[in-house]
Amino acid sequence: MSQILVCDDEQEILDITRLILEDAGHQVIAVIDSGAVASLIEQEQPDVLLIDLWMPGLSGDQVVRQLRNNGSMRHIPIVVISASKEGKEIAYAAGADDFLEKPYDIDDLVAIVEKQLV
Repeated sequence: MSQILVCDDEQEILDITRLILEDAGHQVIAVIDSGAVASLIEQEQPDVLLIDLWMPGLSGDQVVRQLRNNGSMRHIPIVVISASKEGKEIAYAAGADDFLEKPYDIDDLVAIVEKQLV
């Protein structure tokens, strides 16, 4: 069973994403605080990170840059999620592997996660 770390500052989005991914057979770790992502990655060793782009504190692109500059974490596939029009460009510039636009379809969410697991 794959393990997915999901970080979003909206609890409802976290809850829905968790339900969708658990229903698809994945184990999910959900966190609302982007500042906790790096330590959770060290502890839990997730297979994929899904992270919202615009969050208080550390933004998603800042977290992606931190992870890409950390030798032990740079291998983790990262999918950035955002409703922002420029979000895709920002995500890829930061080093994300993929991008998912909000609001997203359930099938698209599952497909993008499974694509990163291959």
